[in-house]
Amino acid sequence: MKNPVSLLICLIVVAAGYEANAQTKATILKNATVIDGTGEDPREATDILIMDGRVVAVEKAIKLKGAQEVDLTGKTVMPSLICAHAHVGTLNGTTSSAENYTRENILRQLVKYQDYGVSAVLAMGTDRPLIFDGLRDSTVAGLLPGARLFSAGYGFNTPDPNPGSWMNLLLRPETPEEVPAMLDKLVRLKPTVVKIWVDDHGGNAQKMKPEIYQAIISEAHKRNIRVAAHLFYVEDAKLLVDAGLDIIAHSVRDKEVDEALLSKMKEKNVIYIPTLSLDEYQFAYAGQPAWLNDAFFKTSLEPGAFEMITDPAYNEKIKTSPDYERNLAAFKTASVNLKKIFDAGITVALGTDSGAFPIRTQGFTEHLEMELMVEAGLTPLQAIMLSTQNAAKALQIDKDSGTLVRGKRADLIILSANPAEDIKNTRKIEAVWRNGKKVSNGPLLK
Repeated sequence: MKNPVSLLICLIVVAAGYEANAQTKATILKNATVIDGTGEDPREATDILIMDGRVVAVEKAIKLKGAQEVDLTGKTVMPSLICAHAHVGTLNGTTSSAENYTRENILRQLVKYQDYGVSAVLAMGTDRPLIFDGLRDSTVAGLLPGARLFSAGYGFNTPDPNPGSWMNLLLRPETPEEVPAMLDKLVRLKPTVVKIWVDDHGGNAQKMKPEIYQAIISEAHKRNIRVAAHLFYVEDAKLLVDAGLDIIAHSVRDKEVDEALLSKMKEKNVIYIPTLSLDEYQFAYAGQPAWLNDAFFKTSLEPGAFEMITDPAYNEKIKTSPDYERNLAAFKTASVNLKKIFDAGITVALGTDSGAFPIRTQGFTEHLEMELMVEAGLTPLQAIMLSTQNAAKALQIDKDSGTLVRGKRADLIILSANPAEDIKNTRKIEAVWRNGKKVSNGPLLK
């Protein structure tokens, strides 16, 4: 009598539209510990059947005639990471500028993300016309190497030109009446979200007026586009959620969130992206963070960045900055708020703001963010879920990506150790697969 599991797999294969004799090229990843990204416990000695770049089955002892088998005994497989808040193309070396925004630089950075096991990134509002003439869509379709690039197009800020020239395509309405025409221009780019900045940058800039962001949110929703906000203060978070905000793109960092805000966020299905790593980078180089000389970190840095962050003068500048204590306190508050928001049942998703500046290194930062989530009180499996399943939800690509379950893209990372036991094991990358094919040996064996 045939093995019942084999019969089940044959039925699944037929139901998926494939011949049971594997005329369609099939691959079976054998005997792995599988973390599927849903938050469920790891499944040991489990196989993953892949056909046409998709997961067909995740079961024990899969057999299929003609399938290629890859023995992963002692290895762990998890979904690729997805970063729901990043920046791509403007960073090069120790500079962030419009001049850096070239096709070559964008693709180089997308390959770097992929080497670190990141399969998709959402660039939050600092993109330029170059990518909207097919480049972005080609990455999403998997026609170009590297992570898939999603975009918020040109973000909305205040008439004040701060921040600087590398963000000079931002939309800066002075009155609510200007917003509809600006959104009509933006909607042609088919952005994943609309990005707005509602922050005074520590008192150094004017803050967007409520009547402006209320108009942006209202007009964006009329055009079926969600809105994500850069913010800092709890009072702004409350006002924005009342106005219909869809995504909080940074932590609330001035005060702990209260029950009223938690209830509104949950009721309105607001997604929360904590970017804890951004806050740690603000003060970490006053000393020597534990990962400073780790090859996994150093390999992710742009040329010249390591010399910059290890320069004693740079360290002293951070230590003596008038914002140093504020940044320390903001990070602690952000960590507390992450745990409170997660425990309240609100969708939290991985985002890092990596790629905006040289200290927010692309690739490594996504792994550091998960470590900081665990330090804030989440379990490793919860941190992985936020960085895979939930981040896919934030990008609205969860029908295809984010978990290792039947029907999803076979975008995955093969690890030499189990991150459910230690979240830093996500850094022990042996291979990165995209659409069911190996595309990288990780950053250290590139």
